[in-house]
Amino acid sequence: MQSVSRNQTRQMMDEKNDLVVIEALSEESFNDFHLPNAVNVPLNDDFAEEIQQTIPDKETPVLVYCMDAECHASEKAGQKMEELGYANVFDYEAGKMDWKEAGLPISS
Repeated sequence: MQSVSRNQTRQMMDEKNDLVVIEALSEESFNDFHLPNAVNVPLNDDFAEEIQQTIPDKETPVLVYCMDAECHASEKAGQKMEELGYANVFDYEAGKMDWKEAGLPISS
């Protein structure tokens, strides 16, 4: 798993048509706001099953994120994905608060 910055995240979202963006937080947090085109797959007991249903092709580039640098849900989600055989996992460690504070577009 590779950590990526806000600028790298933005570039990946602009350039990679097959990129899947995953928020690893609760549905409630996701509904507050999320990155554009993100999909909510909460890091919980059903994560492995849900992520494989959401992204069946393990070669698909996947960007995971959570709330902020203090939150480790995206890191744990990325590690689980690698254990499941996903080959192209990126972790936006600064998370959605960094994105929002930078004035970048969000969805709610």
